Amino acid sequence: MGAAGGKQRKYAGNLKVMDANRFDTLPESAFVRLRQLLDGRPGAPSPMDLTVGEPRHAIPDFVGAVLQDHIQEFGPYPDPGGPLSLRHAIADWQVRRYGTPPLDAATQIAAVNGTREALFNACLAVTPETKAGQKPIILIPNPFYHCYAAGVAAAGAEPYFWNASDETGNLPDLDAIDDATWDRVAAIFMCSPANPQGAAASLEYWQKLLAKARAHDAVVLADECYSEIYYGTAPVGAIEAAAGDVSNLLIFNSLSKRSNLAGLRCGFVAGEARRIAQIMKLRRLGGAPVPQPLCAVAEACWNDEAHVAASREQYRDKFKLIGNALGNRFGYKMPDGGIFLWLNTQSEWGLDSEAAALHLWDEVGLRVLPGTYLARPTPQGNPGTDYIRIAAVYDAATTSTMLDRLTNLTPKN
Repeated sequence: MGAAGGKQRKYAGNLKVMDANRFDTLPESAFVRLRQLLDGRPGAPSPMDLTVGEPRHAIPDFVGAVLQDHIQEFGPYPDPGGPLSLRHAIADWQVRRYGTPPLDAATQIAAVNGTREALFNACLAVTPETKAGQKPIILIPNPFYHCYAAGVAAAGAEPYFWNASDETGNLPDLDAIDDATWDRVAAIFMCSPANPQGAAASLEYWQKLLAKARAHDAVVLADECYSEIYYGTAPVGAIEAAAGDVSNLLIFNSLSKRSNLAGLRCGFVAGEARRIAQIMKLRRLGGAPVPQPLCAVAEACWNDEAHVAASREQYRDKFKLIGNALGNRFGYKMPDGGIFLWLNTQSEWGLDSEAAALHLWDEVGLRVLPGTYLARPTPQGNPGTDYIRIAAVYDAATTSTMLDRLTNLTPKN
């Protein structure tokens, strides 16, 4: 039945969908929705775009030299899983970072052209046609990174939006889902530190999640792209909770945030060998391998920690400024990690996220993302309705200017 005549029905999860094209239930991206919201509104002078989580710190100083040394390797087709030397570098980094036994570089690690694509494609690779005799469910923390829902739709699965709010520590409540629903779960997205709230999962949380996944034959899709930007103790990784057994686990990480190389489009997926094989089968048929010179740059980055530590210190300095400026206004709490401010405008101004975004743009030229665009309505509400997301990606001086505008603004009567 077409979209115009689609009949609404209720699935066992918590989202109403239409019997139509599987992508019809997806809203436009948060950035398109924001453009639609602000279209025709000039904003205040000297605008600042704080919407995109694109690091503005310097890229590693060795990138140019490594790229030049490997420039001729743009000629041949690259390996779909990346060169073995890069995969070994990733395995070695995981050992240094997490103190865990090394994964097998040949069978348990693959280079991917950015983790957004890999997270999307993982849904296609690991989701069966049915689970417990019904349509499979994929769990999505709510709010969430937009590619998760797109991957679920592409896989023909049912999304279950799993609220992560201040009341739950900004991570989903693992006990909030009944066993009958768990039996239908094929995969579970988990982002730690979370985008946008910055909450990091504890060792116990990861262990409990893995135990749930294994008990119900689901795959944990651990999105750890913010793992190297943190403000206290280094976040625990899912591989630590696995303790040498990566069954039912796939881990995703990239150089976009760690090394300020969002344009490199190079990350990795690591974990259970048979799940990696499923992903690689799909990549060989329709994937886009990472070019060899870019893999050489990635290998150099995973082998170097000095540039990561220097960038992390810049973030720490900025978040000290932020903490001093905000105190506890907007319900602000220092995040465990990540690069975003998740601010409650309802508690501060009595404005929901869209109204606050309009007010900030019109009055002081701050372009921010309404939290409602980063989440979905559920029976428990939309956990992003009262929040805005601000990307703290600029230098300290620009951050101070942003904070002055934000903290001196009062809502209209």
